[in-house]
Amino acid sequence: MSMYRSTFGRLLMALSLPVMSAGADPLVPVEFRGADLQLGARLIREHRCNECHIRRVGGDGSAIYKPGGRISRPSALLAMVEMCSIELKLQLFPEDVQAVAAVLQRDHYRFKPAP
Repeated sequence: MSMYRSTFGRLLMALSLPVMSAGADPLVPVEFRGADLQLGARLIREHRCNECHIRRVGGDGSAIYKPGGRISRPSALLAMVEMCSIELKLQLFPEDVQAVAAVLQRDHYRFKPAP
């Protein structure tokens, strides 16, 4: 019985640990809530997004991220990631696009949620 409780207790603790996602954080725009940030980071690495950005803008590639530029709201960021997926034939699912955009939101854009 104590072995069962111990295993069950560990399982409950593991399930209660915070998952790395944009969650329901009110400081995160609604478009990115619930996004899987680990998936987004993995997809960015696997598809070598930074290498493409370096070819386009030089340096470390981060100059492509201009929150005050053409990508000025969360929906535009989602649309841009979708466009990259289509243009480069990445075949990302909608949840993949959301995950990648959420990582870009977190690391570069930092849009405020709509009031």
